[in-house]
Amino acid sequence: MAKKLQTLLGNDHPLFIANIADLERASGNSGIDVKLIADVTEKAHAVMRSLGLDPADTTTMELYKALDASVGARRAEELLEDTSFVLIDLGDGPVSFNLHDVVENYHHELTYDDRVTDHAQRHLRMEIVKRYAEHERTNEKTVKEVTEQVGIYRESDSDYPASTSAAGVQVPHILAIGDIITDAFIKLSEDHAESSTDEKGYKRLTFELGAKLPYDQVDIVQAVECSPNAAVSMTRLGLSTSLMSWLGNDGPGQEMIDYLKLEGVGTDDLVVEDGMKSNYHYVLRYGADRTKLQRFEDYSYQWQDPSRTPDWVYLGVLGEKTWPLHEALLKYLDSNPSIKLIFQPGMYHLMWDAEKVAPFYKRAELVIMNREEAAQVTGKDRESIPGLMQALHDLGVQVAVVTDGADGAYASDGSKILFMRNYPDPQPPYDRTGAGDAFASTIAAALALGEPLETALLWAPINSMSVVQKLGAQAGLLHRDEIERYLTEAPEDYIPKELN
Repeated sequence: MAKKLQTLLGNDHPLFIANIADLERASGNSGIDVKLIADVTEKAHAVMRSLGLDPADTTTMELYKALDASVGARRAEELLEDTSFVLIDLGDGPVSFNLHDVVENYHHELTYDDRVTDHAQRHLRMEIVKRYAEHERTNEKTVKEVTEQVGIYRESDSDYPASTSAAGVQVPHILAIGDIITDAFIKLSEDHAESSTDEKGYKRLTFELGAKLPYDQVDIVQAVECSPNAAVSMTRLGLSTSLMSWLGNDGPGQEMIDYLKLEGVGTDDLVVEDGMKSNYHYVLRYGADRTKLQRFEDYSYQWQDPSRTPDWVYLGVLGEKTWPLHEALLKYLDSNPSIKLIFQPGMYHLMWDAEKVAPFYKRAELVIMNREEAAQVTGKDRESIPGLMQALHDLGVQVAVVTDGADGAYASDGSKILFMRNYPDPQPPYDRTGAGDAFASTIAAALALGEPLETALLWAPINSMSVVQKLGAQAGLLHRDEIERYLTEAPEDYIPKELN
């Protein structure tokens, strides 16, 4: 049975069978491996019968297509509720019965040869360790040492069970990477400052130099910028997240860490640099307009492997001097090909030479940018949405999303282009900070949760609408049930429309 386990895990370590035999002897030859294979087979056969398949007369492709169809028929979550570590090999390699593998295979329309089995194999590894470690005649430390030697026990697997949905289904883990800041919003008194337009058409904010100006109020908004906003957003939508960012060992830095913990965002990958200050910006609010005073601290931006291997990486805004960090990230992604990349380019990503940034577009599962940025990156006419989308796909992007401000957004998976209107604002926007981040992170969250692109486009404008009704980038971020409630109240024409 050790050989069957080795096949299901795709593990070619030469000592695999011998080490399982050692564990069997340590457990008094209790047949743990035989019982595990029996449980795996029983669960797989039960699902196959529920799908209308005969376990004794089913081909690999019949099984794969039936599991794929169960997602489209919205039966997968019920059928695969108790099959997290189940795989079966009908002669052409293992097929996963893990819900997340099956959903990913369906969503990305993967052929059998390109199928994913990572989640099921991760759980099967954990199940092997668990069953031997829990036996009365074995020692947990010894079990971990023996299984670690052949790649069965992995610390990154041990963290994985903590992230589950309300239904007990384990959810993907996303690592967000980018700068983090504190914003101090200062509302200026309109009696002591004024706005004007100069001869070039630029709006100017003016007040008396050297005066002691009263202000109406100040609001401190912690742990913001593209990637922290995305991490908080995706956590509220039901994903497991952590943040890799750089900050100082000062009061504002500790307050940001405390805030992220309260939001449920993992902080193990934050880099706190001694002797440095945390990024602290000031936003002058005058009526509906705002002027930002910003200064980014000069951190080392040294790459560190994340404390837990993520399923997805969300790359957002980073500073000018971070290219070595980007190179290290590319190497990490190359060594972990199963990790999917979400790329929301920041200012310097757009300023750097196109060839320099090209590997990130080639590697990206999802890219989100506005229409002007898409034209800048591709060199195509901004007026041609099909042209922009095709150019992004030509760079290697799997799913491209191009936002167009008040005019809605477009998305393409390479086979179709969808247009999505904005969700109607219940009242005039209060503060537009973070609307784009809310949109991008919600698209990413929906796809990571296995939802189709059409559903992602339904969710994202709702979260943006909510964010602009409150101050700052995160106060209005919604939970999934809140988004679904808005959907029940949506206008009849609030649906994605395919472009001809």
